[in-house]
Amino acid sequence: MQSGKATQIQLDITSDLQKWRAFLAIAELGSLTRAALFLDSNQSLLSRHLNALERECKARLFNRTGRGVALSDVGQRIFPLVKALLSDAEQLELEIHGEAREPAGRVTIGSLPSITNPIVGRLFKQLRERHPGIQLKILEGSSGQVEEWLADGRVDIAILYRYGTALHEQEQALATVDSYLIGAAGDRLTAKPELPFASLHELPFILPSAPNGLRTALDAMARQEHITLAPVLEADSLPLMRSTVAEARLYTVLPIHAVWTEVQEGRLQAARIVSPTLQRVVSMALARTKGPGRAVSAVASEIVSIVEDSARSGMWHSGGPG
Repeated sequence: MQSGKATQIQLDITSDLQKWRAFLAIAELGSLTRAALFLDSNQSLLSRHLNALERECKARLFNRTGRGVALSDVGQRIFPLVKALLSDAEQLELEIHGEAREPAGRVTIGSLPSITNPIVGRLFKQLRERHPGIQLKILEGSSGQVEEWLADGRVDIAILYRYGTALHEQEQALATVDSYLIGAAGDRLTAKPELPFASLHELPFILPSAPNGLRTALDAMARQEHITLAPVLEADSLPLMRSTVAEARLYTVLPIHAVWTEVQEGRLQAARIVSPTLQRVVSMALARTKGPGRAVSAVASEIVSIVEDSARSGMWHSGGPG
């Protein structure tokens, strides 16, 4: 039997959760600009929200610094309570929409073009079959752009190349890929299955311009091996690199998955670089500001499955460096 009394909960300052959502984003990102990008809002509106919130609280919630904003003493005290309040509100919405049982919503992936191609088609197909409530958004860019999107919370998942064995915090090694010298069909040098790194000396290359992870690694190894890399053309476009190698008979250095179709069809040739090898790790990172979430976790799990399956075909080696 129900009681004759209603629950005596009174709401005033906390009645507008959108303002507190803005507070949380600003606190986690340390910048009004980044928070506006994350919330798909504009900085002036966010600033008005913050000013209104501080007037209602009768206290300063942030201290302005030269590099952004930082929580004040009051802000630090209420931050965990605000986060818990919004988490409970989000869980309520998930229950109302039935999403607590089935992952749903938009998941944004930021990736390098050479990694996107062998993954995204299969990922979309598998998600449509297993999690039809999830929508994908794909952003392609350079390593620097993907890193920035991850820091700003514009992507939920980032897929990047890392050189060396050390990964950044909260990153997962998906695969280790070898580097190949890529040449045109019929080229004698790349007709061999493997080539020593010294064979790259003074070849006519098309390579990405600095700063670029591959270019940095290549230049460093060239200095170490006392050879000269001679790019006659610089380009940051993967399709342009592939077409120029085929048509102008230049050379480039890429992982095999970036030219998988072209090599299978005989339009390009690839020889693995050895003595020494030049390896990179394909890593996956989740945005710390958004948290994993059921939809993001489901997408991340599918990506891991696709990468492991592709390793069995010889596209790359599963996991980190052995």
